Amino acid sequence: MSRDYLFRRILIAIPSLLGISLVLFTVLALAPGDPFGELVTNPNVPAEIRLALRAKFGLDDPVWIRYVRWLNAMLQGDWGFSFTSRMDVDTLIMQRLPTTVAVIGAAQILAIVVAIPVGVLAATRPYSLFDQIANTLAFVGFSLPTFFTGLLLILVFSIQLDWLPFVYRTDIRASGWQWWWEHIRQSIMPVTVLGLFQGASLVRYVRSSVLDVIKLDYVTTARSKGIGEPKVVTRHVVRNALIPVVTLVALQMPVVFGGAIVTEQIFRIPGIGSLLISSILANDTPVVMGVTFVFACLVVLFNLIADILYGWLDPRITFR
Repeated sequence: MSRDYLFRRILIAIPSLLGISLVLFTVLALAPGDPFGELVTNPNVPAEIRLALRAKFGLDDPVWIRYVRWLNAMLQGDWGFSFTSRMDVDTLIMQRLPTTVAVIGAAQILAIVVAIPVGVLAATRPYSLFDQIANTLAFVGFSLPTFFTGLLLILVFSIQLDWLPFVYRTDIRASGWQWWWEHIRQSIMPVTVLGLFQGASLVRYVRSSVLDVIKLDYVTTARSKGIGEPKVVTRHVVRNALIPVVTLVALQMPVVFGGAIVTEQIFRIPGIGSLLISSILANDTPVVMGVTFVFACLVVLFNLIADILYGWLDPRITFR
C-alpha cells in the first residue's frame, strides 16, 4: 500500500470532521435549553449572577463566534467544562471511552468471526439445510431490536438461570485472573447483543457477495487448473468478496454506536453512551457536544480503516 494513498485518505477525513463538528455545534446551539436554564427558575440566584455566567461562557454570542472559540479551545486540548459533573469534559469522556470501545470492539470481532464463516459456508452450499437455517437465524437476528434481545438475555441468563450479572460494575473487588473473569462475565451479554445484531446482517451480505464472486470466470479457471475447492474459496473468492463487506461494516458503525447507547442503558454500562443520555437530560451542552463529536471521530476512524483495508484486499484501489 502506497503512502500517497494513506495520505489522501487522511486528508479527506480532516474536512469531514470539521464539517461534522460545525453541524453538531450549530444544531446544539440552536436547540432549546442551555446549562443555565434551571437557574432562571431558582429564586436564590440573582439575575445579575445569571447574566454574568452567561457572559462568561459566551452563551449569548453569535453561533459562529462560539463555534470558532470552541474549535480553537478543542485544538488546544480544552473540550469545555461539565456543569453537571463539575469536571473537564475531556477527563469525563476519557473515563468512559475505554469501556465503550472495549464493548463495541469485542462485539465487532464477534460479528465478523461469526458472519464470515457462516456466510461463506451458506454461499458454497446454496439452498441446503445449513443455508436455510443460517438465513432464517439472520433474518430473526437483525429484525429484533437490541433492547428486546438485551432484556430477553437478562430474563433467561440472569433471572431464570442466575449465570450472568446484568448490571455492569466497575468496583469489582478482586485481583489477577479473578478480576478479568468477573469483567468477562459481565461483558458477555452486552457484547453478545451487539455482536449478534451486527453479525446477522453481515451473514446476508457475506453470502450474497460470495455468491456473486464464485460465479466469475477467474474462479472457474482456478478450478479447471486442478486447485482444490478450499483453496479456491479462501484464496480467490473470499478475499474479493470481502471488499463490499468491509464497506458495510464501516457504513454501519453509526448503527452500532446507536445500539451501544441503548445497550449501555439496559446493562448500566458506564460508557459514553449512558453519559450522552444523562447529559442530554441535564442540558449539559459541553458534554453532549464532546460525546457526539467523539462518536463522529470513531465513525470517521472506522471508515478510514475500511479505506486502508480496501488497499490491502485489492491493491489496484490504491492507484485510483
